[in-house]
Amino acid sequence: MTRLSTGGACSNHPSLLSIMNISAAPYWRDTFNCYLYPDTPKPEDLPIVCRDILLEYGQHIMKLGTLLFELLSEGLGLNPNHLKDMGCAEGLITLGHYYPACPEPHLTMGTTKHSDNDFLTVVLQDHIGGLQVLYEDKWIDVNPVPGALVVNIGDLLQLITNDRLKSVEHQVVANHVGPRISVACFFCTGARASSKLCGPIKELLSEDNPPKYRETSVADYVLYYRAKGLDGTSALSHYRI
Repeated sequence: MTRLSTGGACSNHPSLLSIMNISAAPYWRDTFNCYLYPDTPKPEDLPIVCRDILLEYGQHIMKLGTLLFELLSEGLGLNPNHLKDMGCAEGLITLGHYYPACPEPHLTMGTTKHSDNDFLTVVLQDHIGGLQVLYEDKWIDVNPVPGALVVNIGDLLQLITNDRLKSVEHQVVANHVGPRISVACFFCTGARASSKLCGPIKELLSEDNPPKYRETSVADYVLYYRAKGLDGTSALSHYRI
């Protein structure tokens, strides 16, 4: 089994994304990665084994993501369409992870500590588990619940909400049991060129709550994130004022 690692959720290929290593050591996993929106791939460009279900699943996740952004907007005291109108749901990228059983899990990781370089991530994991989140300096297992999805706040949503919403640091441990399979969908346009800038939402700022981040484009943030690599530190610190 090949051990490969991806460079985060977002890349710049027009449809299918290549697998590349940006970590200090290879991860114990294989990954299939592609854009689903705004440019939905042609069915013939996708592997037969996941062609139909992937395109259908992407449609459902787009509807779910739109609803989540509406609820988050209302929770922030904004118009329900505010985050959607900012472009948070303009792009969707999916990563299908295959983690084989590992004979020596203490020597590697499924994925090292990181936060996601997007607005929002929706994760479907199988019954095996392995996902952990960092809470109060402790790693907490995210135990699988049948029929449930995991939703992570991403770096870009933390940036535009000026820390009102926090991106979650997480990792995936290697496991004797396997294979483990997960599907992560990232709301992000990736490294595609865009002149639109993301910065703290003005309606959330005040004299007592000035902007904590400088403006950046999604593409610039993703490129910096990828160049920095998954070194255990947050790319957000580069944009703090």
